[in-house]
Amino acid sequence: MNLRVYLAGQIHDDWRKEVEQKAKDKDLALTFVWPQTNHERSDNIGEDIFGEQPNNYFKDDAASSINNFRTQVLMERSDIVIALFGEKYKQWNTAMDASTAIAMNKPTIIIRPESHIHPLKELSNKANVTVETIDQALDVIAYIFE
Repeated sequence: MNLRVYLAGQIHDDWRKEVEQKAKDKDLALTFVWPQTNHERSDNIGEDIFGEQPNNYFKDDAASSINNFRTQVLMERSDIVIALFGEKYKQWNTAMDASTAIAMNKPTIIIRPESHIHPLKELSNKANVTVETIDQALDVIAYIFE
């Protein structure tokens, strides 16, 4: 059995590569998908498809509709969603993706540091599992294969 895992979270570091490598090291049969991690491509996709927009509001609106479409397709085809909340970056997209996954009834694992217990308490309560590390999230998934 191979499971598809959607990795929701910030795009400013290589945490997804860490998840992939650790899953490989644990010999887990997982395939990973995620949001567009090329920030420039994500920001400009609306204009790349529809042409130049009259201002930033319309540019962002066009891009977000296409990014949301991409996310929905990839998330719907996923078996599990992992949403990583880090310390450094604002986490609006992560919160939106985690909420979407929960609303879609996707099995959801939230990774969040101890410092985010209070601000994420409601979201954590709705997720299936909340952990503090990537290793813990992968151990939860490994348990499926036992």
